[in-house]
Amino acid sequence: MTTRIDRRFAALKEQGRAALMTFVMAGDPDYETSLAILKALPKAGADLIELGMPFTDPMADGPAIQAAELRALASGQNMKRTLTLVRDFRRSEEATPIVLMGYYNPIYVYGVERFLAAAKSAGVDGLIVVDLPPEEDEELCLPALKAGFNFIRLATPTTDDKRLPAVLANTSGFVYYVSITGITGSAAPDPTKVAQAVARIKRHTTLPVCVGFGVRTAEQARAIAEGCDGVVVGSALVDAVRKSLDADGNATATTAASVADLVRALSQGVRGARRVPAGTGG
Repeated sequence: MTTRIDRRFAALKEQGRAALMTFVMAGDPDYETSLAILKALPKAGADLIELGMPFTDPMADGPAIQAAELRALASGQNMKRTLTLVRDFRRSEEATPIVLMGYYNPIYVYGVERFLAAAKSAGVDGLIVVDLPPEEDEELCLPALKAGFNFIRLATPTTDDKRLPAVLANTSGFVYYVSITGITGSAAPDPTKVAQAVARIKRHTTLPVCVGFGVRTAEQARAIAEGCDGVVVGSALVDAVRKSLDADGNATATTAASVADLVRALSQGVRGARRVPAGTGG
């Protein structure tokens, strides 16, 4: 079965360019503003959207995304509202893939079968669940694949050739390469090292390989895009939300626009990359 994610990467392969994947937190800083930001992303140049599922104990996330999760939770965001957010987004945007990203606990509490049915109905295309290793595929990965979702796995600089086949075994849609060791937003990736790592992963899979963690500027996005199939930007966009808020932490008239402006610049950076490497999956 071909998914929106598969179709998007096939189209980008035809265009000869990498994807820009944008991460934002569902419900940050409030539901209506979050929906306005989501709707603005495709028009600003986002090819795929990662939507964070707020959680109280986000162990892989840096201070910026942790703060976004707290803002979202304080505004009343929960799993039901996150799925409603996707449904509301889908009323006006059919083509852009949405990947829910986060931790297993909120899904487990919601109920796996109930979650998969509701996410499918809402228009979710893929899942990234950072704390479920391949050894626990029966928990969520295999049911998700059976339900028609892409299940996207993370590879890191410490994922060696012995471990990589296990990581890739039930992965679909794309592989998410974490370009640095540590938490999100903590350092800038080295484009040369990233390109070498992507090439190594591609020796094991035909899937597109997207690179995230640490990309903040259009220049960084362009440099990374030259050696992979997609660039993921998260902390910088979440920071743009934070900087737009008023003294009480509420959205302002510039909140959605400030995120869109940054995405526009990042998109130009990705589109200005010299090439996507030969053998790109899609």
